[in-house]
Amino acid sequence: MRSLAKRIAIGADHGGFGLKGRLIEDLRQAGHQVEDVGTFSREPVDYPVFARAVAEAVASDRVDAGIVIDGAGIGSAMVANKVAGVRAALAYDLSSARNSREHNDANVLTLGASLIGEGLARQIVDLWLATDCTEPRHQRRVAMFADSKAQRQVGSSRAHSSTDPSAARVDLTALSDADLERVVERLHQMIGPIESFGSGAPHGPRIGSSPDTARHFIQLGATGLTSVGEVDPPGRIPEDLARYIDHTLLRPDATEEQIRRLCGEALEYNFRSVCVNPTWVSLASQLLRGSDVLTCTVAGFPLGANEPEIKAHEARRAIRCGASEVDMVLNIGALKSGDDALVLRDIRAVVEACRDGSAVCKVIIETALLTDEEKRRACELARTARANFVKTSTGFSTGGATVEDVALMAEVVRPAGMEVKASGGIKSYTDAKALIAAGATRLGASASMAIVQEAVAGTVSA
Repeated sequence: MRSLAKRIAIGADHGGFGLKGRLIEDLRQAGHQVEDVGTFSREPVDYPVFARAVAEAVASDRVDAGIVIDGAGIGSAMVANKVAGVRAALAYDLSSARNSREHNDANVLTLGASLIGEGLARQIVDLWLATDCTEPRHQRRVAMFADSKAQRQVGSSRAHSSTDPSAARVDLTALSDADLERVVERLHQMIGPIESFGSGAPHGPRIGSSPDTARHFIQLGATGLTSVGEVDPPGRIPEDLARYIDHTLLRPDATEEQIRRLCGEALEYNFRSVCVNPTWVSLASQLLRGSDVLTCTVAGFPLGANEPEIKAHEARRAIRCGASEVDMVLNIGALKSGDDALVLRDIRAVVEACRDGSAVCKVIIETALLTDEEKRRACELARTARANFVKTSTGFSTGGATVEDVALMAEVVRPAGMEVKASGGIKSYTDAKALIAAGATRLGASASMAIVQEAVAGTVSA
């Protein structure tokens, strides 16, 4: 803790009791004056009581800032924000902690003890207390939070919008075409395909393929976007298939010339990413700069037997070098030994590194080495750790992706908004289509060129 000394009120329910005690010790050692409003044991209690106590201490100026801890941190934020003068924000990584202070001048921080580890919680508190809202434009907006006149104007604008559609329009210059594409693609991944009504096929440009169309609908007043059909079948639009593929070269004997060729192919076919070993991340990110092709790398690869801290360091280093996605191998031996706590810590260490660097984390569970029960446990642990993807295989074990495994994994993680990457042994367009149909939203393949060329050839002959 390096921030200037402050008066801080801190409270927690039974789920946050342990973390509260450790944070209090750190805060006092750093010279802060700490008021502990409870709870004072692990006996079950109601979190709103303690969230309100902290919020009222802040609102009355008895303290400079407040911290509330419960299981997820969401409910406490809602309760605290009911108290006039309080600006409570949930922080789940360093970026959200910094943003809540720089942009919103939050005076109450809420934490989810079941979502983040103790180490990250300490970093979040440290950064949150040390960050100030100094930009005039942010200060002006924060002042509007409590500006009753501004609130009346907003209410009047909303009422007026029922008869004047132009009053509800917003400036979308901040949304790029790529932003809109990502929004629509994420909606597809979350809700799946939507059947068209009636017997006729839809006409005109699809929202998913036309950012201008999406932008136009929003300008007309749409508050949500629906696209008919998840994507056109890859057989008809093979360029869509390319966006499923992480063009991969992870062989230990890969040369610089081969990496350069890999990136050139990815640019030519517009693959989603190139996936390379960490030593090639800087080169790949330079070659792909300015394009839509991402740089992906691996951590703990291919055995998964490194310590969690080593994997996290690998991820942070790779992100600094230009990686925007990290495929980490979980500790397979720990999973098979039933040590779920170690597996969770292993995954969470990399997830936190990725979140701090605004990168995507995919968890390789190596399905060929697991029973179905172990596959489910691995997916559930990745889900608890809040990873973005689960992935079937490294490609270096005894087997690769299967339709059955992809379907099982998708069943476990899709309700949480997570995705499935199928990897290992994908050699043909037929393989790719089957895995996508089973629930894969990303494919890792070294045979990417052959797959896409086969799709193109099939489309031409059809």
